[in-house]
Amino acid sequence: MVNRVLCLAALMLAMTFPAIANAGKTLAVEADRNQVYEGEVLTVTVRGSMKIDINLSNLFSFDLSQLPSPDIEKAEPDFEILAKNQRYSVQTINGDMIGEITWTYQLAPTRTGTLTIPSLSFKDSTSEPVSIEVLAGAPPDQPAAIRDSFIELSADKAEVFVQEQLVLTVQLFFSGSLIRGELSQPEHPNAIIESLGKQQEYTRMRDGIRYRVVERKYAIFPQTPGTLTLPPIRFEGQARSASGQLRFLRDSEQLFDVPVRPIPASYPSDQPWLPSSNLQLTEQGLPQTQSLEAGSNLSRRITLRAEGLPAEALPPLPQQYPSGVRSYPDRALRNTETTAAGVTATLQQVTALVPVQNGSLRLPEVTIPWWNTTTDTLETAVLPARSFQILGEADLAPPSPETPLQAETEPGQASGQATAAGAKVSPFWFWGTLVFAALWLTTTILWWRARNAVPVPQTPMADRPDRNENDAYRAMVQGIRSSSANSSSLMVHWAQLRFPEHKIQTVRDLLGVASDNGLATAFEQYQRAHFGGLAGSSPGRYQADLEQGLARLRNRSGKKNTRGLPPLYPETLNGA
Repeated sequence: MVNRVLCLAALMLAMTFPAIANAGKTLAVEADRNQVYEGEVLTVTVRGSMKIDINLSNLFSFDLSQLPSPDIEKAEPDFEILAKNQRYSVQTINGDMIGEITWTYQLAPTRTGTLTIPSLSFKDSTSEPVSIEVLAGAPPDQPAAIRDSFIELSADKAEVFVQEQLVLTVQLFFSGSLIRGELSQPEHPNAIIESLGKQQEYTRMRDGIRYRVVERKYAIFPQTPGTLTLPPIRFEGQARSASGQLRFLRDSEQLFDVPVRPIPASYPSDQPWLPSSNLQLTEQGLPQTQSLEAGSNLSRRITLRAEGLPAEALPPLPQQYPSGVRSYPDRALRNTETTAAGVTATLQQVTALVPVQNGSLRLPEVTIPWWNTTTDTLETAVLPARSFQILGEADLAPPSPETPLQAETEPGQASGQATAAGAKVSPFWFWGTLVFAALWLTTTILWWRARNAVPVPQTPMADRPDRNENDAYRAMVQGIRSSSANSSSLMVHWAQLRFPEHKIQTVRDLLGVASDNGLATAFEQYQRAHFGGLAGSSPGRYQADLEQGLARLRNRSGKKNTRGLPPLYPETLNGA
């Protein structure tokens, strides 16, 4: 009984973990086709045999990783090895147990022409070389569009100016139920590349074949004049046909070279470079009447909107006002809206104005030069000057060395009259004082609580074994220090690893998660210097502030991304 069990166990082991002893001198290599077209996948079968030697000493000591295989790596680099499969069968010949092993490889030719799978070896067995002819294009009876999968690339412009937006559209066509897939993204060291929203998924008929399509769009901003050459967009995946057959999908496509023109010589050298298809400058808040009361409160809102530019590229709006008006500007608000057509930037500046001197008041005009990429001409966005007549008493004039901040009163004048007059003229200051007092009281309470709070020990970043995040952080810091054009992309990539619980796709998402005004200001100044091209302005002036802000953000506790990258295609896309 023991011998029967031992023999049965040995037979099962021989089928999965055989002890190897060479039993032949030949190795058979067969390809399913000797002629393929570029983009097709070749199936290569390798058959070999070996003698099975089973004894008690090796019955339970085999490891799957120690099983030998033919040296298929010799087929590289003419062929790319996509997949491998192997199976065993055992038979008895003249009292000896012989194991037949079959390896199946999926090989993708990397170029056209006559390629050779060289002689392979397995133990002492060798095979004959196999020649494969790889033809360019598609089979004569199958148009290029009728393929298992293919990529199409298109751009909205044939040429662009430096820092002008180029919209790249990537479309992946495939048939069958996609099991897995990897579609690369455009990259370039001298260009800023932003994704334009989420990928679109739909079906489309092409030459009578229904394809599933995955579409992605990107906004590309070349940073140097010359020629923009993007690496090919590549796709590799697996799909199952309606009959249940597993197919390997593979394709690549490269965009045409895009000429990048320099800044025109006619553009003002002392102004920031703004290439846009449409730029508008508007204002709100000022009354249409030509007369104002001294001490009245006005809220002027100036909005700069540009199509085809990120918000970081817009210059700060001028804040020049005459001495007869007091100005209190709020922090400028920047926003970048992404659509399928590209990005649209908005810069909004709100300023509180209080006329303090009667007489004539003239607000100077606001001018923003920009380059119209549609008409290829220099244009200027203008807010015309506004003139007002200020009515009221002159005791609201701004303070000066000759005019004290508080006028001296005559001995017989009641101080209550001055207080009443001030409250009548500008109640804004009364309510403002109350607000600031409340804020001061709140700050004092929070400081007292923080002073008596027990500090929570923090885990040093060096002790966290997230090497991917560490590598991404070092690459980001290096990119910022070298003023790399990919600084924004490096920041987003690091933030995605550091804070996987947040859906961070852009720098705006990162700043929203950070809620750090210092970091937002440092990035705004860094990007403005990078995009603006102002004389004497360099991103290096703000590198230290930006690095410090990112270091503060990094020291926050964040969940580690243990799930890896999300799948390229959701399960709903993989249906029949």
